[in-house]
Amino acid sequence: MKLFSLLLCLLAYFSFCFGDGFENKSDYWNVQRKGANYFNHSPSEEWFAAAKEIGIQFVRLAPDKWQCEKRDFLIGDADLFIEIPQSDLTTLKNTLDQAERSGIKVVITLLSLPGSRWRQNNHGKDDLRIWKYKNYHAQAACFWKTLAKELKSHPAVVGYNLLNEPHPECLFDMHNYSKIDFAKWNDAVKGSAADLNGFYKEVVSAIREVDPFTPIIIETGLYATPAAIGYLMPLGEDNILYSFHMYEPYAYTTRKINKKRFFYPGHVPLAYDHDSFHDEVYWDLAALEQFFTPILLWQMQFNIPSFRILVGEFGCDRTAIGVDKYLLHLTHIFNRHNWHWAFYAFREDRWDSMDYELGGGQLHSKYWDAVENNKSLDPFRTDNSTFRIIKQALKEPTVPCSDAVLPSTD
Repeated sequence: MKLFSLLLCLLAYFSFCFGDGFENKSDYWNVQRKGANYFNHSPSEEWFAAAKEIGIQFVRLAPDKWQCEKRDFLIGDADLFIEIPQSDLTTLKNTLDQAERSGIKVVITLLSLPGSRWRQNNHGKDDLRIWKYKNYHAQAACFWKTLAKELKSHPAVVGYNLLNEPHPECLFDMHNYSKIDFAKWNDAVKGSAADLNGFYKEVVSAIREVDPFTPIIIETGLYATPAAIGYLMPLGEDNILYSFHMYEPYAYTTRKINKKRFFYPGHVPLAYDHDSFHDEVYWDLAALEQFFTPILLWQMQFNIPSFRILVGEFGCDRTAIGVDKYLLHLTHIFNRHNWHWAFYAFREDRWDSMDYELGGGQLHSKYWDAVENNKSLDPFRTDNSTFRIIKQALKEPTVPCSDAVLPSTD
């Protein structure tokens, strides 16, 4: 059986090398995949062509910022889901057609769901209703079932990412991963609306009624931190990917907090409150490796192979001191463990912090004029040391996966 699994994965590998001839969408993930996040305000076919040129294989496509017929794109109204607006669906399908023409696969990623409107579309306020009231679980399941029925046959779609960075813990004023006993917390909320595992089970079951084949991506709690994976329960089917995000140490990777005060490798605080920092830790390659130990232990506990693990987002402010080494070390770790990954982000159209082609310096006022007037930002992008780290990581050989191969904590 192990030899048969290995032969299947080798077949998937050669299909990848010679034309992506996978028989079903699940096979797509039997080879390590490397991609990017696409959270732009406006979809563009030129974006997909540029992504293909540098070796991006798939994108996590979040359409929540796009112009829509009603209040919330695709959902219509996150206060009460009734149906998907037809014009929104047409826009999405046209964009998926663009991706397919460019040879880019897509993971549909939702920033909002019924009862969980994305903060940036909600006047900066966190919307936690979905973790208070179970009726929003049912609405979310209905929405995803409706969307999956529409998209299941589209050749570009290779995954449904149910909800970006869920954080039911915040309903109970728990925000610091290093201070939370996740197992104890999960036991306390089991069966309630805040039960993330129960939410995933309900939504996945609804999708599978209309689409048995498209892979589904579920994320860890507390904004998809690796530390929360311990209470995430596998869903009992091979066609699920388990995902986490990586922006730690947050005080280093985030410009508005860092302000050139912290660097990598170096000491960075784990916690902060209005510029008051504490619990300082030295971060380097060894510390990053240690940070992912919960992922490796969880994989071994539940016999989850690496080709079912996705690093859905990772990144760092482009102006941070040591950003090149930070990204180099992360991609090295991800590739060594054979996890799929998607960096944040490729060619943002409004936000410059993680648009690595802009280099590490301050931007000229002409850049902001171009942003304001929706003009091309390509003239401001250059081939610099930070972006070369990303491009080199994308070009490193992908490895055929096998469910006989599990991770090691060595």
